[in-house]
Amino acid sequence: MLHGIVNAVLEWVTGLGGFGIMIGLMIEIIPSEIMLAYGGYLVSQGNLPYWEAVLFGVIGGTIAQIFVYWIGRYGGRPFLERYGKYIFIHKKHIDLSEEWFRKYGTGVIFTARFVPVVRHAISIPAGITRMSLLRFTILTTLAVIPWSMFFVWLGMKLGDNWKNIDEAAGPYMGYVLWGALLLLALYVILKVFKSRSGKR
Repeated sequence: MLHGIVNAVLEWVTGLGGFGIMIGLMIEIIPSEIMLAYGGYLVSQGNLPYWEAVLFGVIGGTIAQIFVYWIGRYGGRPFLERYGKYIFIHKKHIDLSEEWFRKYGTGVIFTARFVPVVRHAISIPAGITRMSLLRFTILTTLAVIPWSMFFVWLGMKLGDNWKNIDEAAGPYMGYVLWGALLLLALYVILKVFKSRSGKR
């Protein structure tokens, strides 16, 4: 049933052009990779400039995460454990994201966006702990920009085969993950160094 709903929504939003990209990302029931690849397809067809597809992607992706942030802030963990499945967030995602948030702090909002399993749920502990919305939005936007640029570009290269984005993105995702882990390691090092400097 859920698969049928996703297909129906995908068919609807893909008929809306650039705004469909934004709406599809905002409602969070279609993977962002698919919506951004569709944006790339529109670029390949000459129906949308590349920068505009990326812009719609960034706006939609950021708003989607702010929505999850607000759910975490005002609904809390019990609400998400009960209803999170409707936006593809399950208990294991919440557990892992909370562990990362406790371990690495608010800066992980950026790096976790590139890590499978964690990236969709990391907004939850940010909301639950009432992290500054401004800081959350800035870090989220900075992460959504390269993510959107990459998948729009890849969708543009795929053209009519844009729905095969998962298969096409596979060879690149290892590099993305290692890059994210490297950034996370640098962040932790800087955080430890700053902490020790403050104690002197």
